[in-house]
Order: sequence, then structure tokens, then C-alpha cells
Amino acid sequence: MSNVIFTSKATAKNGRDGHVKSDDGLIDLNLVNPAKDKDEKGSNPEQLFAATYASCFDGALNLVASNQDKKIDSETTAEVSFCKDEEDGGFKIAATLNVSIKGVSQEEADKLVKDAHKVCPYSKATQGNIDVTLNAKAV
Repeated sequence: MSNVIFTSKATAKNGRDGHVKSDDGLIDLNLVNPAKDKDEKGSNPEQLFAATYASCFDGALNLVASNQDKKIDSETTAEVSFCKDEEDGGFKIAATLNVSIKGVSQEEADKLVKDAHKVCPYSKATQGNIDVTLNAKAV
């Protein structure tokens, strides 16, 4: 195992129709399966993953830009989809990262996003496991 910097912990009970809570209580959410119940209020694993992937990727993007002496202002929106897996009949997820970057050309934005995808811990974790689409937009 790598040199651990910190560890976060959360506990889920009753899966997609249950509850998730972090050990510090900051996350304390009812979970609802939107494929089954569109009227019930609550979060779901894909929404939580979208939030974490977007924040991690945007951080990686800003690190990459800083290392290349580029001053940017960025915003990353992650779309995480729950999909039917045609290969095994089960389920899988896919992600699209929509990244807006101020302060660079479109060509630079494309390169920064590709470079960030190589260093983002979430991108590393998903590499070869889920389909990830990268959309960079210089604004």
C-alpha cells in the first residue's frame, strides 16, 4: 500500500434505498434509487461520486496548470450515469467531465484537461474500468 496521507470513512446501510453517513457527520444522507422512485428526496451513489470526481479533477487541473505556469479559473462538472452493462447483463457507470477554463486558448484547455486526467486520483482509479468522456471548453 502507498504512503497514506489521510483516510476518510463513511458507512452505508441498506444500499441504494438506505442511508450513508461519514464518521464526522458532515455527510448524513438518505439514499434513494432514482430508477425506482423519482419522487422521493435523497441522494444516490452516482451523485456522490459525481461530486467527488468533479472536485478531485478540478484540483488536479489547477495543480497541472500551476506546474505549467498558467493562471486559470476553472469549473468542472461531472455527470455520472448508471448504465446497463450489455456484456454481463448487470450494471456499470460512465462519467463525463465538462471542464470550463478561463485564461487559456482552446488548444491549451484541451491539453490541460488531458494532462489532469493523467494525474487525478479519481481518473487513475477509473482508468480502464469505466468510460470517461472529457470535454474541455476555453471560456
